Amino acid sequence: MDVSRLCAALVAIKSENPPGDTADVIEYIRDFLDARGIPALVIDTGSGRSNLVTRNPKKKLLFCGHVDVVPAGDGWTHPPYAGVIEDGSVWGRGATDMKGGCAAMLAACDSMVEEGRELPADLAFVCDEEAGGDHGIRHLLRENLLFPCDCLIAEPTPARHPCIGQKGLCRITVDFTGTPGHGSLYPVVGVNAIMEAMGFLTFVKSLSDRRYPLDGNLQNLITASAGAFSDEFHIPDGNRILERITFNPGVIAGGEKVNIIARHCSLGLEMRIPWGCSIPELVREIHGHVPSGTVNVDTTSDPTLTDPEGDFTAIVSREVEKVWGGAVFPILQWAASDARHLRRAGFNVIEYGPGEISTLHGIDERVSVTSLEKAVRIYRGILEAYSSKNSTS
Repeated sequence: MDVSRLCAALVAIKSENPPGDTADVIEYIRDFLDARGIPALVIDTGSGRSNLVTRNPKKKLLFCGHVDVVPAGDGWTHPPYAGVIEDGSVWGRGATDMKGGCAAMLAACDSMVEEGRELPADLAFVCDEEAGGDHGIRHLLRENLLFPCDCLIAEPTPARHPCIGQKGLCRITVDFTGTPGHGSLYPVVGVNAIMEAMGFLTFVKSLSDRRYPLDGNLQNLITASAGAFSDEFHIPDGNRILERITFNPGVIAGGEKVNIIARHCSLGLEMRIPWGCSIPELVREIHGHVPSGTVNVDTTSDPTLTDPEGDFTAIVSREVEKVWGGAVFPILQWAASDARHLRRAGFNVIEYGPGEISTLHGIDERVSVTSLEKAVRIYRGILEAYSSKNSTS
């Protein structure tokens, strides 16, 4: 099977989130599986937000991917939903994140089924990773449609570095309240809600100077991950990213009129939480720095980690090394994905997939044909390993 053409076909099916309508791409995958005798169940949570799981999941391995993509925007060399294959790459929105990984998983399964062999993995393709997963992986978990096992998510990663853990997440909205008056009298008179928000952000900025206690093994893993970041992304201080709180005040709105002391200001803040930091304690401290407003906690999740010495990590790393060679070792990730929900539900999760990570969520997103083909070989090797495990269990 030509995995690049399969990837291009998936890219050509628009599935932006928002709005999150994945019905067409999920139907394409269902038809693909039906043609190979792999029964699947489609679950629609409304407005075309469709997910797919293989029926009666009970295998020791789960292949998982999301089919929603972020909006494309303008300025592309090739139309973002044309699925162009050119210059050794598949171009388009979602090629790297993560329809390339989904295509490679499907192609690996196809190669095993073509040999008349039983597939040793269940499959799940979900609709809502880019918006938090409530209609996607979290829905499948709530409905008991998936059961804890070893899970490989085909998120794009550095070629030689499976991802076995990720920082935590805390998203909050803070609403500040001021005392209005004539703008010409401030700061002698009144309380300006916008200035209160600025003062709060000074406190938030100071959080990134804190360090948290780590055991030796975790510290070594962070140091190795930082080296991989430096090589792959040219990030000079990967240790700081993984060891400390990073933050982004992503949305702010406030004020009523330029000559009125602002009575209202709302701030949307996201923080990525390192190992060793207590989110409940952090939230309590934040409350103490908002005397004239309210703090609403929107989303939290603690840092998660799959055993770096476990059998699953060893299997994935071994198959990656067979294909790519060189120094292969697992790393930690600063971002969030469906992995956090699955780990919290008892799954052993590793992320590994093809992609040009520098183009992820950017203009001219693409995935190289070489990385797609190598991912198929790696996924096939993992399937072989679990096929052997099933035959000896």
